[in-house]
Amino acid sequence: MAALNARTTVLREFRPALVAAVGFGVFANLALLAPTLYTIQVFDRVLTSRSVPTLAMLTVGVVLALLAMSAVDVARSRLLVASGRRLEQRLGEPTLAALLGAGGGAGARASGQALRDIGAVRAFVAGPGFVALMDAPWMLVYGGVIGLFHPALAGVALTGAALIVALTVTVERVQRRHLEAQAAAHQRAGGWLAEALRHAATLRSLGMARTGAQHWAALNDEALARAQAAAGRSGTALALSRFARQAIQVAMLATGAWLVLGNAVSPGVMIAATILFGRAVAPLEALVGHWQALVAAGAAWSRLGALPAPDARAERTPLPQPAGRLVLQRVALAGHSAETPVLRHVEFDLAAGRALGVVGPSGAGKSSLLRLIAGAWVPSAGTVTLDGAELRQWDPDALGRHLGYLPQEPALLPGTVARNIARFGDAGAEAVIDAARRAGIHDMVLALPQGLDTIVGEGGWALSAGQARRVALARALLGSPRLLVLDEPDAHLDAEGEQALLRVLAELKAAGTTVVVATHKLAVLAALDDLLVLREGRMEMMGPREAVLARLAPPAAAGVKRVA
Repeated sequence: MAALNARTTVLREFRPALVAAVGFGVFANLALLAPTLYTIQVFDRVLTSRSVPTLAMLTVGVVLALLAMSAVDVARSRLLVASGRRLEQRLGEPTLAALLGAGGGAGARASGQALRDIGAVRAFVAGPGFVALMDAPWMLVYGGVIGLFHPALAGVALTGAALIVALTVTVERVQRRHLEAQAAAHQRAGGWLAEALRHAATLRSLGMARTGAQHWAALNDEALARAQAAAGRSGTALALSRFARQAIQVAMLATGAWLVLGNAVSPGVMIAATILFGRAVAPLEALVGHWQALVAAGAAWSRLGALPAPDARAERTPLPQPAGRLVLQRVALAGHSAETPVLRHVEFDLAAGRALGVVGPSGAGKSSLLRLIAGAWVPSAGTVTLDGAELRQWDPDALGRHLGYLPQEPALLPGTVARNIARFGDAGAEAVIDAARRAGIHDMVLALPQGLDTIVGEGGWALSAGQARRVALARALLGSPRLLVLDEPDAHLDAEGEQALLRVLAELKAAGTTVVVATHKLAVLAALDDLLVLREGRMEMMGPREAVLARLAPPAAAGVKRVA
């Protein structure tokens, strides 16, 4: 049996809420027949009998019906808002986990789109557009009631409703393509802006502030022009829909008056049929007004059909704590084309507790290799195993408890220093302080405005590049990992930070932790056991540190710096 997708899972889970919402809608729409019956009784009985008690009783009855209808409408609205919130909670967290687990690339982009799709569906379900969609089929019921008054009135009502439906379908066909183009234009402008702000300091240094702003303005102007055109078309469609409804109501009233003149119906029926027709087409007019949200939600719902169900991942059998033996077998990583792979045929067997340095010129593939070893990327071919178990066999959360990773960019997240070191998990204060002490940053952190509780990142304290790198090192050391992967940990460090790094490496070796370090500095390499030299994605040599350094002539050819 094919695996369930997210859309099917959500439908099954929210079926009771949807059934309840439909039930509330049935009661509310039946209650809306009360004003129609009230109109008939007032015109055909009260005005002829001139009975004030009858008028009072009818008025009390219709007011009670309308109060009940309002209460049910409030209950339905709250139910749909709660359902929309629950939908986003049910799908949002696992989808974001998939996004973060994808580690970038097409998988991450697809997951990012899924998050936006979930938000679009939630907004539509919780808004008035979904209520209008649920109430639209009642047009047929109201048309049937009008038919009980007189077939001619029903004919005018159904003809008018058909015209409004045809207008709605035409709007959908015209708007869908334009709305998709508008969304793509906004995405291009927003994506460019995010990257520009991320590299704002570099753009300012290169004198690109004005030209960058002009380029974004051009992209944004295109998005605004498409949005303006789409809004104009929506406004035109809404105006046409209102005109059609009012014109058909006039036709209903004229038809009713003609029938009254011919003694075919009473004046009360004439007024009641006109009121009932206005109620019948009101949801259709509301749908036209919320058409952009409906189209966006429909497209998002279709895309969610390809999203795996949140609980589809099979539970993995826990693996024992690894000792740290790292084995790569015929590992390759594809590049932009088959002719230019990033890595090709990399393999080695690193015993537990050994410290390996990865060196090579820029572009040799060092960072890519470390991403594969850390499990951030998946190799195109070959295997990466830890204690004989391929990394893909591990549950990512479980693997993270035994693995520390320091990428080239620290990747600290907005939050406190303590939360960043704790990986935003439930690690206690003792574990956080221990990691900070081992990374040699405890005194540095205490000097911050609020110590470990200092907010860093967006809207918080701005750490220097070296400070951020040392906090990221403490994060990698959390929980005494059995495998530590460090990508140029000495970058941006001052003399004090470099000495702290060397102390960390010595302590890790003494504790039997397996360490893989990409570095250019001999001072760091001196603390390691083995060296792997990469060049153009290939293993050039590997062996004990002194033997490899002796074969490198000169060492600078492999990107090794003699000075710290």
